[in-house]
Amino acid sequence: MLLFAIAYLAGGLTILSPCILPVLPFVFAGADRPFRRSGLPMLAGMALTFALIATLAAVGGHWAIEANQAGRWAALALLALFGLALVWPGLAERISRPLVALGGRLSQAAERDDGTQRGEILRPVLLGIATGLVWAPCAGPVLGVILTAAALDGASVHTTLLLAAYAAGAATSLAAALLLGRRVFETMKRFLGLGTWLRRGLGGAVLAGVVVIGLGLDTGLLGRLSLPGTVAIEQTLLDRLGPAPGMLAAMAASDNALPVEGTLPSLAGATAWLNSPPLSSDSLRGKVVLVDFWTYSCINCLRALPHVRAWAEKYREAGLVVLGIHAPEFAFEKSLSNVREAVRDLNVTYPVAIDNDYALWRGFNNHYWPAHYLIDREGRIRYHHFGEGNYDRTEEVVRQLLAETGHSLPPATDAVDSRGIHAPADFATLASPETYLGHDRAENFRSPGGIVPDRTQAYALPAKLRRNEWALAGEWQIESERAVAATAGGRIVFRFHARDLHLVLGPDESGTPIRFRVRLDGAVPGADHGIDTNAEGEGTVSGRRLYQLIRQTESSRDRTFEIEFLSPGLQAFAFTFG
Repeated sequence: MLLFAIAYLAGGLTILSPCILPVLPFVFAGADRPFRRSGLPMLAGMALTFALIATLAAVGGHWAIEANQAGRWAALALLALFGLALVWPGLAERISRPLVALGGRLSQAAERDDGTQRGEILRPVLLGIATGLVWAPCAGPVLGVILTAAALDGASVHTTLLLAAYAAGAATSLAAALLLGRRVFETMKRFLGLGTWLRRGLGGAVLAGVVVIGLGLDTGLLGRLSLPGTVAIEQTLLDRLGPAPGMLAAMAASDNALPVEGTLPSLAGATAWLNSPPLSSDSLRGKVVLVDFWTYSCINCLRALPHVRAWAEKYREAGLVVLGIHAPEFAFEKSLSNVREAVRDLNVTYPVAIDNDYALWRGFNNHYWPAHYLIDREGRIRYHHFGEGNYDRTEEVVRQLLAETGHSLPPATDAVDSRGIHAPADFATLASPETYLGHDRAENFRSPGGIVPDRTQAYALPAKLRRNEWALAGEWQIESERAVAATAGGRIVFRFHARDLHLVLGPDESGTPIRFRVRLDGAVPGADHGIDTNAEGEGTVSGRRLYQLIRQTESSRDRTFEIEFLSPGLQAFAFTFG
């Protein structure tokens, strides 16, 4: 219930975001009519349609995206018709006739006391449905959690209800604005006599909005108006008000009193096993088990990995079984050969279950990379921790559960060797978030004209980038989860604030290595180069994985990162920072 409240509040915050701007003309188009018969049904139609379309987009795959694009064009045509109706009252009367007749057929009591028809309510409902089809709110942390859970866990009533709560929050804030706007509208009509012209002006605004959305100009324009404060407020809601979906029971008040959070679910859904024959819940009974959900291109997982490896080595003789569950985030991480190579390169020697179908992920009701679960000898989940950190507490619980089995224990770990890519982030200076380059989750993209999905397009750099904004130069095709360089010389530029900059990259399907050059504020990185570049900023993409491109010796200011690829076919997935 708490997450529904958070989703509702986050939706309400969208009125502070520029993402709401394209739909405002449609919302205010009925400002001169009673709210109960115009604004309310329009907002209800918008909220319900957005919840339905967002659910389909999140869980339906490519076919749903295509259907949504068709729906957008149909919606734009419908919105254009409404805009013309506002400009020309005669056209509005013609449009309303079939709606009035339909209302009469739907109910014999369609005639109101004031002589109007209930069928007229269909006009704002249809306007709301059309608006819901074209509204694409900024994917802040709350909406991101909902959509990610939907993409990984599949369709569910829970997801749709969360999206509906988010849309209801947005509709509530728009309703407040509409009620205020209606009063302003009525005042202007009463004192200035401009009702007809205001109506036509609103109709012109609707038509302008249709043109802007139809030409794809809204993405680039609104990007320049981004308000990072709304994202910060949403993140605060997540951090302070409660857990995200799937979080298990809270820790007990006493450090030594561990709650029972469930039982170890079946492992039968794993699609393959590495370093071990298939394990089962029954075969692990009597053992203390540490489950580590990870994926090999995740920087948070890579920074936690040295601790997991150390526990596996130190407590193996005491009866600890470490089980890595590899749940892929990107499509290339579903390749068994890619995962096998990563397991070898990362020196992972304990059993790894390949969870390409997310069966184990759903069995644990998990939502995080990394996520650690500790299971006692009776097969009960006794502890969990999501994300990096809290390593001392996790090891303390490992020792407590092992002590319950009667094993003698070695001394606790003094220090873990975490170097290179595994070094902890510098959280004191980290001010840049993970940023995806595929159009499904891309944010803060600033090349003029915005993203053109799934088509090769020539992109250019803007005159200036602000912190956490990025852009492309050259010919690129931006697909759902990656950006692909169509020609040699393609560049990516990012304005960031962090010690470390990583980029998940890969060559094309042929696997031919691709050389690149990195620049920091226009110069070679020198001593600030990462482990995958040299001091001159040179490096090679030879496989699909995370590359550390920058590790600064001093990170107290914003820097501009640029990478140029010397061959076509390069695939770029996501920036991460540390």
